[in-house]
Amino acid sequence: MNVKTFLSLSIVLSLSLGSNAFAFDKAAFFDAALCKPAYSTKSATKMYNEAEKLAKADTSLLAAAVYKLPADFGHRGFKTSELMFAGTSFGVLVEGLRADDLAKAYQLKSDGLGNVLGTATKSYGRALPKAEQPAADMGVVSVVARESSAFPGKTLLACEFVSNEDLEAMKQLQTK
Repeated sequence: MNVKTFLSLSIVLSLSLGSNAFAFDKAAFFDAALCKPAYSTKSATKMYNEAEKLAKADTSLLAAAVYKLPADFGHRGFKTSELMFAGTSFGVLVEGLRADDLAKAYQLKSDGLGNVLGTATKSYGRALPKAEQPAADMGVVSVVARESSAFPGKTLLACEFVSNEDLEAMKQLQTK
């Protein structure tokens, strides 16, 4: 196939499949939940803008916006079709109570944060290495997996940024 034929075919495919024919790869949502790339305002904004193109947010949860996509985009046997944005976290809602499995697959350790105000029944996390922390002087970016009654039958897998002040407050709550 010569270049002219290839270009003509590409234009026809693009027009027949619509403007989203070569759109954003939804697998990037799962990667972003694993902090690939590390959480930043820029990466979160990109994920948010792409989610807005694909679905309408369910904001019935006061602290989060959940986007339900029409197809599974999970990895490694973890199924998900839902994105979640909350504060400075971006994640996916994995089908089933899979925190233990996610912890094993992605080298997460129990972080003890599940006990903070009863927010999660299971909570695992792994801070990114120092070289990958976008604002180490301000806080910590981690990959987390949590089971919570806020998401019945699902497990949150997220990339989250927690400020140093919030980390200190959580540690104080844990000791009480």
